[in-house]
Amino acid sequence: MKIIDFRFRPNTPEIVNGIKNSAMFKAACKAIGFEQRKAQTLPEIVADLDRLGVELAVITGRDCETTYASPANNASVLEFCRAYPEKFVGFWGIDPHKKMAAVREIERAVTEYGMKGMAVDPYLAHIPASEARFYPLYAKCCELDVPVFITMAPPPQVPGAILEYAHPQDVDKVARDFPELTLIMSHGGYPFVNEAIYTCLRNANVYMDISEYERAPMIDVYVRAMNSSIGDKVLFASAHPFIELADALEAYADFELGPDVRNKIMYENARRVLRLA
Repeated sequence: MKIIDFRFRPNTPEIVNGIKNSAMFKAACKAIGFEQRKAQTLPEIVADLDRLGVELAVITGRDCETTYASPANNASVLEFCRAYPEKFVGFWGIDPHKKMAAVREIERAVTEYGMKGMAVDPYLAHIPASEARFYPLYAKCCELDVPVFITMAPPPQVPGAILEYAHPQDVDKVARDFPELTLIMSHGGYPFVNEAIYTCLRNANVYMDISEYERAPMIDVYVRAMNSSIGDKVLFASAHPFIELADALEAYADFELGPDVRNKIMYENARRVLRLA
């Protein structure tokens, strides 16, 4: 089966060290034992993707400079995509607090750097996805006809990150205000499982992945919904290297999904979102 991983970050030494020492995720990494993650060279990572049947991987950038004084990692996204353009697709991370500079950055990222979308982290920006500072960014993405990746479900022990800033109800508001804008909720909107499912179900322009929560409580609710109602709206994503890609694939292999639904989730839905279909 062909696979597109919609949330993947290469586990190079620089990336692994950057994650485990970041202001946002240092405590969370310690809690989950992230320091044990193996670092690899980029050619080794691409070889593993080929071995596991992953045709394409989406790398999402992150810019939380205003709230966490951490430099954006977009330069690495561009580096990976330029090194292996047939394997990696980039979404540029944007800090909404940078106002018009952020709007101009989206234009540059798409038109000059070839990025295929924008990525935002409301819980790290300390504002919900429907807050006014995001709206000029969404409007620019509508103008450029690129999707927006919205990171949800704050991991444990992230300073200043609260669940209120990652509720699917805010994605629902954005979807209603920007019906032509494709939105992807990451991490299944966990723990707001039913709310996330219904947000996808009632908005034609909303998709989601369930990365990091493939073995969490209520996973059966996601799987039932995939088979019955939102099989066209879910994208496979591993959240590698927080979750090992092979482990995420193993979890999906255990899901009781119909063959057609499985193919959509693992491959076809992502092709549609990325305008490859």
